[in-house]
Amino acid sequence: QVQLVESGGGLVQAGDSLTLSCAASGRTFSNFAMGWYRQAPGLEREMVAAIKWPFGSTYYAEFVKGRFLISRSNFKNTVYLRMNSLKPEDTAVYYCAADISGGSQWPDLRPNYWGQGTQVTVSS
Repeated sequence: QVQLVESGGGLVQAGDSLTLSCAASGRTFSNFAMGWYRQAPGLEREMVAAIKWPFGSTYYAEFVKGRFLISRSNFKNTVYLRMNSLKPEDTAVYYCAADISGGSQWPDLRPNYWGQGTQVTVSS
């Protein structure tokens, strides 16, 4: 079993930055592909960014390219999402996900585990 706990969400203004963290426990984190997803009210959940190991390959959705940065620390069993130049349309609940296959369908993930989500609200 894998537990994922997100933190770092909050209320910010347009143009601000925010860093989300996702701490994993329960299994060998370094074998996972990790992703961040988001879901806004009334919309489907969508992938924001993903990262896999051992080479640290990354993937970004078009709507966050150049603004968001995904990274991970296998030492801390943690994946991060640095969000810059935030826009009101980035408002959503952000979820961390783990694909224990290591990203066999890269860049699509097949998440086996999800975190509980953290709210990000960007005011205009």
